Amino acid sequence: MEVAQSWATNEVFDEDTRNAVKKMMDDEDKSLLIDSFYQTLEFGTGGLRGVMGPGTNRMNIYTVGTATQGLANYLKKNFADREKISVVIGVDCRNNSDVFAKRCADIFAANGIYVYLFEDMRPTPEVSFAIRYLKCQSGVNITASHNPREYNGYKAYWEDGAQVLKPHDKGIIEEVAKCRYEDVKTGGDSKYITIIGEEIDKAYLDAVHTLSIDPEAIKRQKDLGIVYTPLHGAGMMIVPRALKMWGFENVNCVPEQMIKDGNFPTVVSPNPENAEALTLAIKLATEKNCEIVIASDPDADRVAMACRDYNGEWAIINGNQTMLIFLYYIIKNRVDKGMMKGDEFIVKTIVTTEMVKKVADKYGIEMRDCYTGFKWIAREIAISEGVKKYIGGGEESFGFLAEDFCRDKDSPSACCLIAEICAWAKDQGKSLYDILMDIYLEYGFSYNKAINVVRPGKSGADEIKQMMEDFRTNAPKEIAGSPVVIYKDFRSLKKVENGVEIDIEMPDTSNVLQYFCADSTKLSIRPSGTEPKIKFYIEVNGKMNSAADYAKCCEEAEAKCAIIMKSLGL
Repeated sequence: MEVAQSWATNEVFDEDTRNAVKKMMDDEDKSLLIDSFYQTLEFGTGGLRGVMGPGTNRMNIYTVGTATQGLANYLKKNFADREKISVVIGVDCRNNSDVFAKRCADIFAANGIYVYLFEDMRPTPEVSFAIRYLKCQSGVNITASHNPREYNGYKAYWEDGAQVLKPHDKGIIEEVAKCRYEDVKTGGDSKYITIIGEEIDKAYLDAVHTLSIDPEAIKRQKDLGIVYTPLHGAGMMIVPRALKMWGFENVNCVPEQMIKDGNFPTVVSPNPENAEALTLAIKLATEKNCEIVIASDPDADRVAMACRDYNGEWAIINGNQTMLIFLYYIIKNRVDKGMMKGDEFIVKTIVTTEMVKKVADKYGIEMRDCYTGFKWIAREIAISEGVKKYIGGGEESFGFLAEDFCRDKDSPSACCLIAEICAWAKDQGKSLYDILMDIYLEYGFSYNKAINVVRPGKSGADEIKQMMEDFRTNAPKEIAGSPVVIYKDFRSLKKVENGVEIDIEMPDTSNVLQYFCADSTKLSIRPSGTEPKIKFYIEVNGKMNSAADYAKCCEEAEAKCAIIMKSLGL
């Protein structure tokens, strides 16, 4: 109440904000007031993300303002020897994104920092690319990625185009924590702000086009039927152009979702991980008799896809399968075309399918594991830059990066690559579904299930914290009848394998638990860093003798997952 009272009376806040806070204070039901003010929206290692509205625990021009002032302060300290400090600011389609972006630009300008502000929404990877292309020291992208419509966010980037890692993450957090609302500088000179757009688009599209491995297959299959949807978001600015540049001539965009709209009126949630988000795209693909459906999320860093199965029904390709197909194609075709020099490596996150390692091992390609979040994949690229060649990496949550010229997951390049994979498959008389079956027949069957337990608000955060502690102190000895042979705790960086404790080599700690069983079952548990949920990732394996066995294998694996979930109390 004390903090809310300061917002209701301090004239640093505008009249609408003050009145909204007074209304919350006067309401008999104090739940909204508590959730808006019980904490300050934390500027974490990835920036900010939260529900929009007035309050310390909300995304608004004031929390965005202190974040930007803190980042400006840190940049001026860290680059004090530079004659010019510059940043890129990008936005997605969300409500208030343009308001927050202009606020950021004004604050940076008021601090004497030069700003390259995109004229309109652009994909997250293009923001990362622009930071490198324009040789900036930092960047900000106003986006809440695939979160529900009431959210917005603030992603902070460093001069390498990646989201910020230590020591800079902690340094920025400290500077943001020092800032009061009264400390935020505004009224910047417009000479510090440059509007950018087509020049960066063209450079980025040209770079994306270099990733094509088999352009001849595309020429032969240029009429491949493709349906694309940006889910009202930034992908509409780039993905159709990119597909055309690669040579695809039969690209059909979902008209209702090619409209910029932060309310996402055509979907329950703008998350391509949810099959419901692809409903309109699949309907159009059926009408047009197309072969592949591709969707990107609002800030166009994630990509999802669907293809026809052997019964002609549309099958959603999940995130682990997507990652597997990408790396299988990239590795196999680079080898077949003699493009490998022996210094290549790939990266996956620790919660992503272990099938990727089987493919890498067959071809003698180095595979690295890293934490969830593309800043960790970007770190692996950075530490091997000029020494080893990164050829692809990603995570189970529909994020993939095929290149090193930007340092965040990239749906435009992924959309083009998946279309090329379909063209390559069609060249052989196959479909994308056939390619997935081929992988399972060659490397073994794998089934992945993710369970999200949502617990919003302060009470939810406390419950999630307690759940992690309970699993940490009472680690399961067996899972679905198979003994746990390896237990990993990435907070303590300790691994217990066959009763022997070993140190885990990772660049930092993370609140993640993992269990590996004798039958190759894998269980990972982690709280989300961006949403009020705790995530459980289950992977079970089996043998698939023919493509006709796929449905049966999935059914058996799902039954095993149900047993595991029950044993976990889910």
